[in-house]
Amino acid sequence: MKQSVEKLEQIAAQVRRDIIRMVHNAQSGHPGGSLGCADFMTALFFEIMEAEPAYFTQSGHDEDMFFLSNGHISPVLYSVMARRGYFPISELATFRQLGTRLQGHPTPVEKLPGIRVASGSLGQGVSVAIGAAMAKKADNDTHTVFVLTGDGELEEGQIWEALLFAGAKNIDNMILTVDYNKKQIDGSTDDVCNLGDLKTKFEAFGFTVLEMNGNKMAETVAILQKAKIMLGQGAPIAILMHTEMGQGVNFMMGTHKWHGSPPNDEQAVSALSQLPETLGDY
Repeated sequence: MKQSVEKLEQIAAQVRRDIIRMVHNAQSGHPGGSLGCADFMTALFFEIMEAEPAYFTQSGHDEDMFFLSNGHISPVLYSVMARRGYFPISELATFRQLGTRLQGHPTPVEKLPGIRVASGSLGQGVSVAIGAAMAKKADNDTHTVFVLTGDGELEEGQIWEALLFAGAKNIDNMILTVDYNKKQIDGSTDDVCNLGDLKTKFEAFGFTVLEMNGNKMAETVAILQKAKIMLGQGAPIAILMHTEMGQGVNFMMGTHKWHGSPPNDEQAVSALSQLPETLGDY
């Protein structure tokens, strides 16, 4: 499903509106990281991944697969999935409501198309993605496995066990992206637990490392395309994606305080006034 950069930017703008409205309506959720990852998720679902909603299967055979390890940014995932056609856009209005399929953290229990594994218990997504990538190799399936993690999530030890395994076993059909916004729920990653030189660390674990500005659509598309071309060369790929938490909403940017806080009525109006309605609200 090929789109122009301009069209992708329009979709991302609407996704950001969806995020604000969903979290405001529920008065619960995580807007900061969701807004920051809107460009990346739009590029992935509308341009990069080879997967069609109508043919979604739990096994993921013969299609690209995506795993959201930092499952708390579910608003951005639900928005792009709905806009891509996995489920009705109107269902976004049920986010975090009692009995909804759109739980605060994604779960396959409600049989939501596009979701293969529960996530949000941080640190587990990379391990799951590696398993899926190994299964594809065993099945002679040449498609790609994508996984997104948060930089704060890298404080989980299981992540590093998984990275060690991926490099040692040459998992070269997987692209791992780190949302490198340098903020987490309690403050900056530098203050909470300094991550050091991430590029050197990933390389030491056997990864090929790329970097990109995840809030510039053209660059995001180009680097993701480059990463796909580099697959199959004996090494897993990691992308350090520099983003701004709260991107697109001026009072949410430059601070960690909107990691998991919903806007009130006045704040929601202000946020939406900064985000163009390009595809129509749900």
